[in-house]
Amino acid sequence: MTIDELAQGIRAASPEPVVQRLAEKLENWKRTEATVEDLRSQIEKYIGHTWVETSEVQKKVYRMWAAFCGDAIGGIGGMTMNERLYLFGLVAQFDSCRAEECRLRIYRKLLASL
Repeated sequence: MTIDELAQGIRAASPEPVVQRLAEKLENWKRTEATVEDLRSQIEKYIGHTWVETSEVQKKVYRMWAAFCGDAIGGIGGMTMNERLYLFGLVAQFDSCRAEECRLRIYRKLLASL
């Protein structure tokens, strides 16, 4: 599952504002300087400090997040850069980089070294 698929799945889980804001946080992460570790921390805090109306929705959202977190974030060390770019929805952004500093920011974001 990619981060975009995760955000779509979470959006579809419930129209509750808390759930919709979580999907927005996932989508907006791509436009920030935050790393995947920062993403994990921010999302875990958000999920832990918000109240979803039903426990069924809470469990569904958390299951989706946990699956993504385990596969994508937990497995990032064994991935190629292309896999990282794909899972975290950054292929187009990386391809549009004109300066080396732009690429380096994305490498840092995805915990990759040159």
